[in-house]
Amino acid sequence: QQRSTPLSLHVLPPVVDEQDRILAARDGDARAQQWLVERFTPMVYRFCLRMTQNEQDARDATQDTFFKVLRRIDRYDERWRFQTWLFSVARNTCIDVHRRRKRRPTAPEREVASAGPSPADEAERRLDADRVHKALATLPEIYREIITLYHLEGMLYREIADITGLPMGTVMNRLFRARRKLKDALEALDAEQARTRRATWARQAGA
Repeated sequence: QQRSTPLSLHVLPPVVDEQDRILAARDGDARAQQWLVERFTPMVYRFCLRMTQNEQDARDATQDTFFKVLRRIDRYDERWRFQTWLFSVARNTCIDVHRRRKRRPTAPEREVASAGPSPADEAERRLDADRVHKALATLPEIYREIITLYHLEGMLYREIADITGLPMGTVMNRLFRARRKLKDALEALDAEQARTRRATWARQAGA
């Protein structure tokens, strides 16, 4: 008598493509919308933190961004990369936060190293992110924004053009100038730190 093969109770979950989840969120799936917020909050927060240079503003901008995204999710066109649309909303939200900040006293800023310890944050710290963050903070907003989108968020020229509304040639030219300004800022920061160390050594030697 032939024995039947035991039925396995271990069923592998179906592989769900990220874009499928995004489209499910667009179609009103509450679990997919929750996944969307959890999936993209770290990158949106990092972007907002670099744009606003203030933790509380970054948290507010991140929360406002996802409130707007979920409210308008039915307008998302799948022909566009979702991150492009998401970052365009985040960018406009940061601009609104910046305008509100001008109408209130500015709170003391804290270092980016105190942000939530995501894997990306840990990797950035190992690459001397604090030094880069300080130099980046000295740049005008138009250059800080484009460095963040291209080098830190991995956006393409075309995607940055879509987010900012700039011609692609302007994006490329601005990125070139931003890199030069960041290099100069890093060199100035290193020189200032070297002067501070020499002054400290001199005081200790004279003590």
